[in-house]
Amino acid sequence: MKKFAAVALLTLGAVLAGCSKQESATPAAAPEPTPAAVTKIVVGLDDNFPPMGFRDDKNQLVGFDIDMAKEAAKRLGLEVEFKPIDWSAKEAELSGKRVDALWNGLTITEERKQNIAFTAPYMENHQIIVVPAGSAIKTKADLAGKVVGAQEGSSAVDAIKKEDAVFQSFKELKTFGDNVTALMDLSTGRLEAVVVDEVVGRYYVAKKPDQYAVLEENFGTEEYGVGLRKDDTELHAKLDKALGEMKQDGAAANIAEQWFGKNIIK
Repeated sequence: MKKFAAVALLTLGAVLAGCSKQESATPAAAPEPTPAAVTKIVVGLDDNFPPMGFRDDKNQLVGFDIDMAKEAAKRLGLEVEFKPIDWSAKEAELSGKRVDALWNGLTITEERKQNIAFTAPYMENHQIIVVPAGSAIKTKADLAGKVVGAQEGSSAVDAIKKEDAVFQSFKELKTFGDNVTALMDLSTGRLEAVVVDEVVGRYYVAKKPDQYAVLEENFGTEEYGVGLRKDDTELHAKLDKALGEMKQDGAAANIAEQWFGKNIIK
């Protein structure tokens, strides 16, 4: 009996020792890595959208929104990179994290809010109707039976379709990759009217007042904001703060004066 008890005790001791050794060999969980600090923001834009964002004679990106983004990034201590994208695929570019922000005359709409988080609006805009100088078109009702142009994927298209009776009266709504091409087709007679952001339309009309005219009626008022991913809450808060400060200290108004000759900041 004593011999059996001794063997049993030895066996039990070996088992316990094995368990103890196995437990001590289990590595401790590695600490969570610290997220890298954000040092750069990539801004997606349509680089053929004067005066918001476009290329000058030296092929450099310039414009109102370019200057606004540069000033905001400077205040946040961030480098800013401007990345031209297919504007009709802007939401996919943002959600795919190929850009961090959409900052190029982006209209705040309820539909876009489903997929995009917007900063507070920084300016108001209208969807104006541009026609050739001397055109018989004076009102929206006169667009019946006419070929009308707008930029594909733009809020101009959305604004037109909201007024269904007017939209249905068109002979055709033609869409273009950019506003510049649409206005060129207007000047050559392939279109009879173009619906376009006021900031863009008036920029071109001022350059060629003998070629274009702007109707008194428009397709509504809208607000511009910076578009961000919904989960990018830190950048959202920082940009809202920077834009608010730019409005308060006059920096945003100064940028607007340079591009539009007046303060259009909201």
